[in-house]
Amino acid sequence: MSGRTSVAVFYTLASPLWHRGNTIWVRFPNLLADDPVSQPTVPSNFWQYICSFGPGLIVALTWLGAGDLVDSAIAGGNYGYSLMWAMVLALFVRFVFVSIIAKYQLCNQHGESVVGGLKRVHPWFPLFVAVAAIFFGNFYGSFMVKGVGETTQRLVGFGAPWLWSVFWVIVGAIFIYRGTYRRLEIVFYVFLIMLTVSLIGTAMWAGPNPVAAVKGAFFFEIPQQSGSFGALLVVTSLIGAVGGSIANLLYPYFIQQKGWTGPRFRRVQLYDLAFGTSVLLLINLSIWTIGAELLYPRGIMIENLDDLASLLTVVLGRLGGPIFYLGVFAALYSSVIGIAVGFGYLVTDTVRTTMSNEVIRSGPIDVSGSSVYHLVVFWCLFSPLIWCIPGAPGFISLTIVANAAAVLLLPILCGGLWYITANSDIIGLRYRNKLWENAVLAGLFILSLWGAYQSIIAIGNAL
Repeated sequence: MSGRTSVAVFYTLASPLWHRGNTIWVRFPNLLADDPVSQPTVPSNFWQYICSFGPGLIVALTWLGAGDLVDSAIAGGNYGYSLMWAMVLALFVRFVFVSIIAKYQLCNQHGESVVGGLKRVHPWFPLFVAVAAIFFGNFYGSFMVKGVGETTQRLVGFGAPWLWSVFWVIVGAIFIYRGTYRRLEIVFYVFLIMLTVSLIGTAMWAGPNPVAAVKGAFFFEIPQQSGSFGALLVVTSLIGAVGGSIANLLYPYFIQQKGWTGPRFRRVQLYDLAFGTSVLLLINLSIWTIGAELLYPRGIMIENLDDLASLLTVVLGRLGGPIFYLGVFAALYSSVIGIAVGFGYLVTDTVRTTMSNEVIRSGPIDVSGSSVYHLVVFWCLFSPLIWCIPGAPGFISLTIVANAAAVLLLPILCGGLWYITANSDIIGLRYRNKLWENAVLAGLFILSLWGAYQSIIAIGNAL
């Protein structure tokens, strides 16, 4: 090929580009390759910090689910922009709470994981966490896996929803079987692009009111139709629900698999979690905006995402519904993948911590050959398929049951995490909680007790 330059493309984990003679070789990362063992360096400039972000995004999209989207849309439809500050406040409290947990993972004087710290509260605490993770691995997956199938069927227009659920579960199992963190980070950035184009794009298409949104998010306005008590109920429910969620324990394991160990990674970890929380906030407020712009002025009430998608099709045209469903798919499937991998990491560490009489130092876990990790991933992905059988409870019913059960765990998890981060004999004198951190955790613990009490009453009334 005289006078021309040819381009050859192949996949590797090496450097991205070099040339030999008239041929330019372009290397792209192989998403199916395993991670090489490497120790990340602490970022030293702005772009290095930006390029280091990852665990915060993964955990944020794992937290995001259809329930969040429905709640935000309904809140926007009921209150307009007025109570947006409740979502902002709830996510800020979650950021503080999870950053305190991550502080233990990075800075405790024993160099152990969070589960290792909980073992100091009681020897059986890690086992309790493992059982809870396995239980909620099924129940969280029950409505998410079912929702992925239903959403795909609405997007493509053919096939039974349960068959699509089986298809995406198999794809997920192949993708995460070896537990490679690097490929997880890449695919979650793809999910972020889908969510940005879909949900944030739909909110912009609906025509937001920037002034009203800023006032609603930061000026603590209470809508007249709800009254002070109604607004307080919304706020306490939002904040109380984040306090003891077992999904909060996943972030320390994502930063561990990233290779961040020791206090020197504390700063980049805070920036990373802030980035992930900001993404979550932007997505939730986008759905809230859709509710405020399309539902609130018309006085329309919705019960599920199908109602909202149908309205978007009517108001925004034929593309409104499909674009919205694309974002719903990304929100659900990212949660399915994140829950399976995260609980796999968590239970693997819990088992080795429980079985050891010595301190297990935190650090990346090689789960590629771990039977515990593979069993947990298999359970989290495949056991929820039983809820996709025709005649099983519906998507909304499963969501309500799973969330109600989760509330009962709040006081135990919140109390245990508060104890290990406030006790200088466990975390160490230098990094024990400051007064304001203890105040936040005390508030969360009280709200978690209140939420558990309300959940027990609701379950009792239902029975």
